[in-house]
Amino acid sequence: MFQSNVVEKCKANDRAAQLQLYRKYCDGMYIVAMRFVKNADDAEDVLQESFIKAFEKLHQFKGDVTFGAWLKRIVVNKSIDFLKSKTDKEVSLDDSYMQLIDVNDDWKVPSTISIEQVRCAINKLQEKYKYVVLMFLLEGYDHKEIAEVLNISASACRTRLSRGKSHLKELLKEKNYGTGS
Repeated sequence: MFQSNVVEKCKANDRAAQLQLYRKYCDGMYIVAMRFVKNADDAEDVLQESFIKAFEKLHQFKGDVTFGAWLKRIVVNKSIDFLKSKTDKEVSLDDSYMQLIDVNDDWKVPSTISIEQVRCAINKLQEKYKYVVLMFLLEGYDHKEIAEVLNISASACRTRLSRGKSHLKELLKEKNYGTGS
């Protein structure tokens, strides 16, 4: 009830309702932005741009998902746009190497590896793999959603996830055996 009532007031340009919605979601969305941009100032910029876009596009929110899920998608998109603008690199993927992976494929790592080591290893992945792995593992997006956000095919998403997982396992293996940095 809270959510739909406040969202409706926001659609009517009620500033108090907008502030209430901002306060409810700003901390969680900041964490999402930080997972991608890795810098507090940049995450704040992404967060601000995300809320501005959310309030501008609020009329498009239909309530088929929670407001938080809708906003999270905006934050993820804005984070990726921010990172792309910093690097200005386009990456092409040769479809001849496409492979399918099982969504339930084993993502377990040895208990000797900490969550922080996994995060560090994810950050070392190439961008085309890092975004897919982050969105799949940390944000819980499925292949279709990731493909839509990144504007790639679902098969390219599965391939990038598979390759990202392989690279991640190699980085963690190096870390586990003490041969990594």
